[in-house]
Amino acid sequence: MGLLVSIVSVVIALVVWQILAKQGLLGKNFPGSLETLKELQWWLSDPFFNNGPNDLGIGTNLLISLRRVMIGYSLSIVVAVPLGLLIGVSRLASSSANPFIQLLKPVSPLAWLPIGLFVFRDSELTGIFVIFISSVWPTLISTSFGVQTINPDYLRVSRSLGASQLRTITKVVLPAVMPNILAGMRISMGIAWLVIVAAEMLLGSGIGYFIWNEWNNLSLPNIFVAIIVIGLTGILLDQLIGALQKRFDYQL
Repeated sequence: MGLLVSIVSVVIALVVWQILAKQGLLGKNFPGSLETLKELQWWLSDPFFNNGPNDLGIGTNLLISLRRVMIGYSLSIVVAVPLGLLIGVSRLASSSANPFIQLLKPVSPLAWLPIGLFVFRDSELTGIFVIFISSVWPTLISTSFGVQTINPDYLRVSRSLGASQLRTITKVVLPAVMPNILAGMRISMGIAWLVIVAAEMLLGSGIGYFIWNEWNNLSLPNIFVAIIVIGLTGILLDQLIGALQKRFDYQL
């Protein structure tokens, strides 16, 4: 029933979009849903062509963006989880890291672009750096919060059984905070996918650059094609982590 309602709502939205566009209520020459879907079909018919840096298929651009996101996102998880565990179990580490977290967390991802370009002198590395610095905070904060909310009795039992600090972290703390870690990872993935589109408009290549290039070509239908592809890819990435999150939801 839920799937049927979702399909019907999408169809209604497409019909309303088409009507508004044809009536000129969204602006002169604004593309309708039928024109956009026709362009989407064309791009999907051969998504991976490569005719040069400014003429790449929608699939090729998508893979470029996904590569950058996965590298930057993976690096952020590698840093955020251990550091979050350390902050959670150590008051000294928490006090030391908190000023930096509060200072850097609200900084716009695009503010890091010129820093990355100056340091790395490479658009690919800069994109990965921006993804990393933007997506590290949710997982870091969620992990440390999860550690701080663990039932103290679990830790007392572990110590009474003679478990070392490392064994306590791996066998007690880490399993207990896994739902928090995955919740942070899910938010981090959403941020990573959001940021890369904006960053690539300045860096070149990728799905973000595709949008900027089509805007320069005054091709609004292709921009909507990219928006649809971005949205569907974002849903897929979110659902993949969501499925993993459900496996560690001990309340189910």
